[in-house]
This record gives sequence, structure tokens and C-alpha cells, in this order.
Amino acid sequence: MPIPVARPASARAVHGDRSTVYAQVIADSISPEGVRLTTLEVQCHRFVLSEFNTHRVFSRNSASSRAIPVRKQLQYLRDAPAIPLSFPQEKAGMQGGDELNSNLVEEARAQWLVARDAAIASAEKLVALGVHKSIVNRLLEPFMWHRIIVSSTRWDGFFTQRISPNAQPEIHAVASWMREALEASTPDAVAGGKGWHTPYIDEVTDDHIREAVGSSEDAYWTLRREISAARCARVSYLTHTGVRDIEADRDLYQKLVSAEPPHWSPLEHVATPGAHPTTVSNFDGWTQLRQIAELARTRT
Repeated sequence: MPIPVARPASARAVHGDRSTVYAQVIADSISPEGVRLTTLEVQCHRFVLSEFNTHRVFSRNSASSRAIPVRKQLQYLRDAPAIPLSFPQEKAGMQGGDELNSNLVEEARAQWLVARDAAIASAEKLVALGVHKSIVNRLLEPFMWHRIIVSSTRWDGFFTQRISPNAQPEIHAVASWMREALEASTPDAVAGGKGWHTPYIDEVTDDHIREAVGSSEDAYWTLRREISAARCARVSYLTHTGVRDIEADRDLYQKLVSAEPPHWSPLEHVATPGAHPTTVSNFDGWTQLRQIAELARTRT
């Protein structure tokens, strides 16, 4: 059967939207050796996250069910729940059959929302009992949208598997958006030796960094890397209170690297051209900030 793909007018128009599948390029770089590294922000149905996470060539971070307050999550689910893109007929095997007829599709959607309402009611009862959000939010995951930042130098395997007639419609949709975003983007050349791929650093942030550090190039690149990694951890330009704050970004970076154990994964999205001489990463031809920070930690 044809696989439906949700397609808003443009990725830019839906950036940050909590009610649809989307993908947007956040940073796109090419090394002197011609190796392209791209970072995308994507949103998909939470229930296909496990399929997304099977691709080991990706570095990724995503919004955590353990971190988002339950009240905020409940409001998201009331306003814009994630609903399957398709309701195929049951048949043997992993792929569904033809789409239900229109009347049955409407009934299926209604039953999905009945289940959503029941999950919300149970979540509210758990909140009243004082249960922590890390448990309560798990009840709500089938109805959540999920935002991910993903970086890679290799995409073909993912697209081959997920943009396929055999793929579940919801993973097919986000993979299609990702490929479209990559094809529409032109990478920026990054110089070897000092240049860096730094997602979530735009012109406004760059100006703030320059103001904060003055003329020191070393301090400039250090702060730029730290802010980028912190924002990758949040999957946002903004703090959780909805503002740009480079001091809050810097504080978060220090918490990431000083934690026991450290939270290294956001540092994987920040990278410089050239393979590291003594360590291996999931990027071709780029050294991740994680590799550098881990080595520095072992030497202290």
C-alpha cells in the first residue's frame, strides 16, 4: 500500500512544531578531504524511536521522558498527540495490509485517542500519589512526538532500509523528510586544523560569543564548542525556560563533562576535520569533541 508522509509546506515552517513529522538541517559541513558531516533536528512518533536507534553510524541525543515535567507533557498530549499515519488491515507478517476503509479509519483514530485519554487519567493519578515523572511519563510515550538531534557522515544505509515499502509508515515518513532536507542543503567548508562543526550556533550566538571572549581565538572556539554541545544535549537553541543564555549553556557543558560518569554523547555532534590518530569514532574523517575531552580527562 502507499505509505503516507506528512509534508508541511517547508521544514523551516515547522521547526519546533510539536504536532508533525519534520526534519531540518542544523549544521552541514564538509572537510578539506571532502567528507560531509551533517546534523539534523528531527521529530518522529515516539513509538518508532527504537527503529531509529538501531543505526550505529549515528550520533544522537533526544528529549528525555525523564526530564520533561508531567504537566507539560500532558498538555502536549492533549493539544497534539502523535497518531499513527496509517491504520492498515491485520495480516500475517510485519507489514500491514491495505488501509482500512474511511469509516473504520475514523473509528480507529477515535479508539487511539480513547487510549490516550486513559493514559492521561492514569498519569494524573500517579502524579497525585507523588510518583516521579521518570515513571509517569512512560505511560504517555505511545502518544508522544519525539525530538532528536542526529549527526552522521553516512546516511545511505538508513535511507535504504527506512525509505522502503517494507518500512513502518511513521519511520518511512521521518526518513523521507531527512533525505529531502539533506538533498536541499549545501555544506559549508570547514578548514582543517582549527575549524569546527558546531550545531546550534547561529549568527546571533556567534556575536554573543565574540562579545564574551574578546579577541582570543582559542577562547572563542572553546566557548563555541561548549555552547554547541550543551544545546545538542537539550536539542534546542533555547534553555528549558525558552531563552537564549550562553552562560546557562556553559554551565550545562561543565555539568556534562564533570558528572560521574560524564555525559559524553552530546559532545559527539561537535567535530573537527581529520580522523583522530589514536581513537575511533562513528564518523568518517572527523574527530569528535568527545574523543578529545575523554582523552583530556584520562590525563588529569
